[in-house]
Formats: sequence, structure tokens, C-alpha cells
Amino acid sequence: QQQLVESGGGLVQSGGSLRFSCVVSGFALDPYLLGWFRQAPGKEREGVSCIRGNGGSASYADSVKGRFTVSRDHARNTVYLQMDSLKPEDTGVYYCTVECPPRENIRRMPSDYWGQGTQVTVSS
Repeated sequence: QQQLVESGGGLVQSGGSLRFSCVVSGFALDPYLLGWFRQAPGKEREGVSCIRGNGGSASYADSVKGRFTVSRDHARNTVYLQMDSLKPEDTGVYYCTVECPPRENIRRMPSDYWGQGTQVTVSS
């Protein structure tokens, strides 16, 4: 059973912080890429952050640069997303992934490449 189990999220005030973790299991090989996507109400799913298997390179959406930090712990098979200085526009459902596809390929991702989705709500 391939699965990604997320924990974290919740309701915070603007300017606050949240931390996500995602434990990956059941894959034959360690995924080369681990990342985070989110889906705001009424919007399509978008990439937030991606980190490579060696942990030495990470990328971020322009909207979260300087506020979000992705990290990876190979020993614990876990990827993290630290979210600081949260804004109301960060509100949405967050998903961890074992791939970091461009927008046009998101719909082609197998369902077991995604975490279950966790709500983040940032109040103004």
C-alpha cells in the first residue's frame, strides 16, 4: 500500500505559523521528489514547494518565497513544510506529493501519489 499521511494544518490568525509533516511509505524506491500542493476555494490545485531526494535543492512558488520552508528527513521518511507569516490567501487544502509535476500534468498523477489533504484556514 503506497500512502502519504499528512499531519498538521488548522486555523490560525494572519501572521501566525503552522507546520505540516507527511510520512511516505509503501513505495519500492525512495521518491526522488517530495512536494506540497494546495487548492484554494474555487481554484485549481497549485504547486507550493518541491524538494529533491538529496535534500540539497528546493523550490517555492513565488507567493510563498521567504515565508515557507520545505525540508526532508530520510531517516523518518518524512517531508515537512514550515509555514510562517501566514496570510489569508494561504487558505486552502494542502497536499503532500511524491512528485512535483507542472500544472498541466497534475491531473495525470496517480491518486496514491497524494496525501489525503489537510485544511489550512488563515483569518484576517
